[in-house]
Amino acid sequence: MGNQASAAEKSFEGKTIRKLQIRLIPFLFVLYVVAMIDRINIGFAGLTMNKDLGLSSQQFSIAAGIFFIGYFLFEVPSNLILHKIGARVWIARILLTWGFIASLTGLVQSVPQLYIARVLLGFAEAGYYPGIVLYLTYWFPQREQARVLSLFLTGFAVNSIVGSPISGFILDHVHWLGVASWRWLFILEGIPAIALGFLTYSVLPNRPGEAKFLTGEEKEWLRAELEREDQLKVQRGRQSALEGMTNPRVWHLVAIYFAMMIGSYTLSFFAPQLVKSLSKEYSNSLTSYLVMIPYIVALAGMVLVGRSSDRRMERRYHAATCLVVGGIGFLSLGWVHSPFVTVALLSLLALGYCSSLSPFWAMPSEFLTGFSAASGIALINSAGNLGGFFGPSLVGFITQKTGTLYGGLAFAGVSLLMAATLVLLLPKIAPVRVPAEMR
Repeated sequence: MGNQASAAEKSFEGKTIRKLQIRLIPFLFVLYVVAMIDRINIGFAGLTMNKDLGLSSQQFSIAAGIFFIGYFLFEVPSNLILHKIGARVWIARILLTWGFIASLTGLVQSVPQLYIARVLLGFAEAGYYPGIVLYLTYWFPQREQARVLSLFLTGFAVNSIVGSPISGFILDHVHWLGVASWRWLFILEGIPAIALGFLTYSVLPNRPGEAKFLTGEEKEWLRAELEREDQLKVQRGRQSALEGMTNPRVWHLVAIYFAMMIGSYTLSFFAPQLVKSLSKEYSNSLTSYLVMIPYIVALAGMVLVGRSSDRRMERRYHAATCLVVGGIGFLSLGWVHSPFVTVALLSLLALGYCSSLSPFWAMPSEFLTGFSAASGIALINSAGNLGGFFGPSLVGFITQKTGTLYGGLAFAGVSLLMAATLVLLLPKIAPVRVPAEMR
């Protein structure tokens, strides 16, 4: 009888988790895809925008990375507001403001105006990504989080699978009203965020207690399970917003994420230019299809690594191994410049970096909860994302000084290897496991 009761309990728990995945992850996934398209489509716009606005390699790099200045300044306050007033209203606000600013970027007439638009876009989007990471901790126990995050974070790869060909098509074919195609790229790709902002306000529940798709029994089990996990985390230390911002482990994760973001945005911002430089005969559309291939490879790896990390309840070695693979991919790009080898190495790079994301982002919830989770996760993302400004800016500087992109790519590869080393240096922490007697 005991075995039957245990099997029935596991079946009930599994059914509840699957229901949450089906009802929440696809919608959040779509929002993330749209967010990443609006954040990094400047990489494709630069194929024609740079000439129109007279941008040098270094100015383009600054324009791409300056987004993270505004993003950094408002990230922690944004996450604390989300935790205070709820995800539905705040995420809808984020979507609406960033959609409008993303579209208005298509109207800039000078380099300073482009810089301003990118800073404002960072302000507008601040809090979205760490807000979703925090939001998922309201719904899923820790043992499910790497898998859930991997499903959500596949949006990073799908952004390029979907966004690359769309961006390439717009650049080659959309010249309406005599307006340059790169302007239409910004205008058209900002509209989905606006539409989804209104939809988010209508359909996104703040917490499990508001979820109409859960039964009363499912809500109670989820509430009790998450509450027990939170109690165990509280026993390990204070859980105030200040604790989340002063915890040494949080700052260790900041350093790791900073190095990771140097590699991430070097890949996102410079891959189109790297691929197009392989042949003068490559159109923007063909370039976009070639850039899409590495992310198709990365997609499978993200899901598999997330599942493996949850199954073993292990984060450090999963993240570090993936980052080493990504670093090797970057460093190898300078050896052979054939189209086939370049796309293969970009695939290795994307596979490694993208697969490191879910085990990395499962780490903060091992020791943070409540306001400490809101502030700590936001701090990791905001301060870490300054690597998205520093990295591309330095890559652009190296490119302008050397006349080739490969020195900058090597710098990004070293950054990923440094991130892997820092992950391995993280002090071990026992995962939060709810004891059987507390269930």
